[in-house]
Amino acid sequence: MQYKGVIFDLDGVICFTDRFHYLAWKQAVEPLGVYFDEKINDRLRGVSREQSLEIILEKYDGKLSSQEKASLCETKNNIYKQLLTNLSPNDVSEDVMFTLCSLKHRGVPIAIGSSSKNTRFILERLGILEIFDAISDGNGLTKSKPDPEVFLKAANMLQLPPDKCLVVEDAESGIDAGNAGGFTTVGIGVAASYEKSNYKINKLSDILQLKGN
Repeated sequence: MQYKGVIFDLDGVICFTDRFHYLAWKQAVEPLGVYFDEKINDRLRGVSREQSLEIILEKYDGKLSSQEKASLCETKNNIYKQLLTNLSPNDVSEDVMFTLCSLKHRGVPIAIGSSSKNTRFILERLGILEIFDAISDGNGLTKSKPDPEVFLKAANMLQLPPDKCLVVEDAESGIDAGNAGGFTTVGIGVAASYEKSNYKINKLSDILQLKGN
């Protein structure tokens, strides 16, 4: 296929903050006595904060009001943002930086399509905010992946049709979202073994071998 733009998921593709999500959720729900482990945390990939809490509470016997749930989400986010202050440009791998710079050099527009409401903050901490031509994140969404809204908004910002964009994802829900939106999907990490990924790569720079423009 010929692509004219690339839309990247953030966490698990550009950077890796899974450990921060895990620690923040664990600390936030600990007072409830809710069991939470890394296996459950893996299910939260590409899912909104509110939906993540619902997954965590699946085996919780008690009942929480919508206000209590909102408070828990806020607590988690405050802990998470504090942990994110540990991020720096050193957390961007050479492979990721090489890929982004190569695409920019080729004149290929690039965007972020992430459910995270902390996307800009994370990119600022990493020192790569200005590299991206567009950012579609959780602050402007009404639906979470596997709904394609986040990617459709990113494509619109790039002024490109979905079928001319690659979507690079590490989560199955993200691949499903990309496919649903009419994008060509590229699976990396966990999604590299997902049968619905149009392409499967081992490292981000592998996308440079795909035919662009």
